[in-house]
Amino acid sequence: MNGLFRNTYKGKKVLITGHTGFKGSWLCLWLSKMGAEIVGYSIDIPTKPSHFDLLNLKMTSVKGDILDSKKFYNTIKKHRPDIIFHLAAQALVRKSYSKPVETFETNIMGTVNLFESCRKIKNVKAIVVVTSDKCYQNKEQIWGYREDDAMGGDDPYSASKGCTEIVSNSYRKSFFNPLKYNTEHKTLVANVRAGNVIGGGDWADDRLIPDIMRATSKGKKVVIRRPNATRQWQHVLEPLSGYLAVGAKLLEGKVEFADNWNFGPSDTSNLSVHEVTEHTKKHWDMIKYDIQEDKGNVHEAHLLKLDSTKAHTKLKWRNIWDSHRTFEKTTTWYKNYYKNKKSLSEIDLEEYVDDARKSVVNWTQI
Repeated sequence: MNGLFRNTYKGKKVLITGHTGFKGSWLCLWLSKMGAEIVGYSIDIPTKPSHFDLLNLKMTSVKGDILDSKKFYNTIKKHRPDIIFHLAAQALVRKSYSKPVETFETNIMGTVNLFESCRKIKNVKAIVVVTSDKCYQNKEQIWGYREDDAMGGDDPYSASKGCTEIVSNSYRKSFFNPLKYNTEHKTLVANVRAGNVIGGGDWADDRLIPDIMRATSKGKKVVIRRPNATRQWQHVLEPLSGYLAVGAKLLEGKVEFADNWNFGPSDTSNLSVHEVTEHTKKHWDMIKYDIQEDKGNVHEAHLLKLDSTKAHTKLKWRNIWDSHRTFEKTTTWYKNYYKNKKSLSEIDLEEYVDDARKSVVNWTQI
């Protein structure tokens, strides 16, 4: 992993909120391989099995609620991170209908607590707030949303993510204004958004890939409830490479990157739920499914995609794995886990980085 992101993370202290989750655990793995000193802050291990537990990383884990402002403040004060990646959130659309208050509190006030702590302590050089493509006011349009499109969201989860973006933008403009960097403050803030991420180690409820893999491991059929819903599908390492690229720029003090960023796949990765299920079957012939559309389903968007032109142009970021490679790596990961109870995550990360080097992607160049 030497030379990635210009070795910016080597020896840096990185705080990750929500580090025990699917995306957070993969981020911990990558940063540990680059020589970062990692501190994680999370309320619990969200699933069993747990990708985070499987990795068994050497790092500091703090158990705490992002809504516990005093404990979170003391954690930042004690460990004095150079950069914070904020991933702690209630991240499920369907759960947001059953627990809307928890969703709004965690996703909005948790973000407020983050900024208030950093505003008081002042030593954090960079903050990367991770939200979602669902932060946009979705009009079911056929073209992708750009970073300056309107925030919104009909379901509680999407609305909470739109609010998170508004909160972040307010703190960036009011207290961490890039134009006042190095005069009134020394912190740069960026927001990053991705679409549907998949990969080994996700066991969250009501997500397509985990539902397929859980059912298959038990010899059961998975029920597909929204076969025609279309999304962009990308391996978890794809947006993480973008998050790390933005974080590195902020740590280098490059104020022009203290902004909002989309990291989505190419249009060829726009596939329906039915098509995704068929792709996974190619790599694990035990997968079986039934389509049972539920007319009483809660509202979820049918069509949603991101325009990542800004990241392509200004960060020189681009995707490494196409949808075929993504489904192959993801399905193989679960197939191996249920057979051997071992993780392929380190191997997948190494192969991803090797492929990125062969493609001479910007973040692999010193």
